[in-house]
Amino acid sequence: MSAASRIVKYEVSDVIRSRWLLGYTGFFLLATEGLLRFGGDPARALVDLTNVVLLVIPLVTIVFGTMYLYSAREFIELLLAQPVGRPQLFAGLYLGLTLPLSGGFVAGVGIPFAARPLNGANGGTLLALLAVGVALTFAFTGLAFVIALRCDDRVKGLGIAIAAWAVMAIVYDALVLVLATMFANYPLERPMLALMVANPIDLGRIVLLLRFDISALMGYTGAVFKQFFGTGSGMAVAAAALLGWIAVPALLGARTFRRKDF
Repeated sequence: MSAASRIVKYEVSDVIRSRWLLGYTGFFLLATEGLLRFGGDPARALVDLTNVVLLVIPLVTIVFGTMYLYSAREFIELLLAQPVGRPQLFAGLYLGLTLPLSGGFVAGVGIPFAARPLNGANGGTLLALLAVGVALTFAFTGLAFVIALRCDDRVKGLGIAIAAWAVMAIVYDALVLVLATMFANYPLERPMLALMVANPIDLGRIVLLLRFDISALMGYTGAVFKQFFGTGSGMAVAAAALLGWIAVPALLGARTFRRKDF
């Protein structure tokens, strides 16, 4: 077994024992079960879950990832004193966080749906929801690594992490709405598409809204998104953009980790 595999195994077992992960999984389990029981319709429950997933996963992932790295600083220094390469150590830490968080989310949402019959459309939408949630987990864990590695002050780093989530989840949409209102008389198709791709939360929202086929409720903007992302090439661009949001923070975090003087 390689050094990275050993680190992943240790990190996964450590995170699994964390109350954070238990509460995280329990939250999605209770929220999904409640929406299915009181909503009555799996399709409606999936729509309601979309907003929960797009807000909760980025917040919990970036905050938990940042706090975990600060608390594991002495453990990292100990391993660096051993014959372990920094790329292997980074890969072990990164996967040791993302895999349990992704598994907790998938289990929390998937178990209540697995106990109920689903048609083909709802099953495909559920898979899309799970895929977007896992992609956001990997993306915001990478951002947590970048923040925690570049900022040595724990309180400041945690504040930056929360601010980053607030900007992407709340402030960004408000700014986009203001810009769309101010320049409503100009052709905004390409700028709006670029703005959606530039934010992983908005990108995930658009992909899921198209799966629900309710983009018509968004008016002209929804028609533009459906015209582009509703095609095979558009979905390929969306998938590539989500993969980019996973790869870029992870690579930036690995580069910072490799150069950091602990």
